[in-house]
Amino acid sequence: MNRIKKFWRKEQKALVPFLTAGFPKRNSTPELVMALAGSGASMIEIGIPFSDPVADGPTIQASSQIALQNGLRLQDIFRQVEQIRVKSDIPLLLMGYYNPILACGLEKFAQAASNAGVDGLIVPDLPPEEGNGLGTACHRAGLSLVYLIAPTTPPERIAKIDAASTDFCYCVSTTGVTGERKKLSAELKDFLLCVRMRTKKPFVVGFGISTPEQAAAVAPLSDGVVVGSALVRIFLEEKHWRPALRKACGLVKKMAERLNGIG
Repeated sequence: MNRIKKFWRKEQKALVPFLTAGFPKRNSTPELVMALAGSGASMIEIGIPFSDPVADGPTIQASSQIALQNGLRLQDIFRQVEQIRVKSDIPLLLMGYYNPILACGLEKFAQAASNAGVDGLIVPDLPPEEGNGLGTACHRAGLSLVYLIAPTTPPERIAKIDAASTDFCYCVSTTGVTGERKKLSAELKDFLLCVRMRTKKPFVVGFGISTPEQAAAVAPLSDGVVVGSALVRIFLEEKHWRPALRKACGLVKKMAERLNGIG
């Protein structure tokens, strides 16, 4: 049983911070992951930098470009995951676009990720109808494969996405790309209630969740939240990355408390 399955057996709300591998520094990812894990994160989503991240807004696009300029390569990510695994058992997911995975080779990629200590994959530009090859490779390697459910997803298709996802689904809170929102969509509650009625597995909500208050608002309607752009922005704005990390950990701690009704 992988670490993701073990987490969901705890029946806790999941807080899933997103980090871009190789950002802000090429080798900073292990330290960032360990710090966020100690601040209340339930799982960590590690983004694979890509030159054409179609689902990402300007903030995460900027972090991806910096990581590529830092010279980060796929093998670096696997090596950094191995470093994390020496010290932590926190569930780790890679978020990456399909083209680099396909270029690496589906079986080769899945096995290398599993060998390094990765627990699951999120591939935002891969629909379930085209995911049989990667799904088979992930199954053989013991990896979870997480598909996305959008507000525009027809109700009858939600159940199909739920069935195709290994351990949980990822609900996109709004149409468009990733990025912070000042307020959540007025239609979000109805959308998540629709998802709840048509799924059997847990689901988390991402794209625009950026404050403890938003996390608290989404908590009763889901099984957890993903926070990405709000964390990445801290590192973009701060001159030095270790003070930025302290701020990021503070945000994660507050979100974790609100998500589970503590703060």
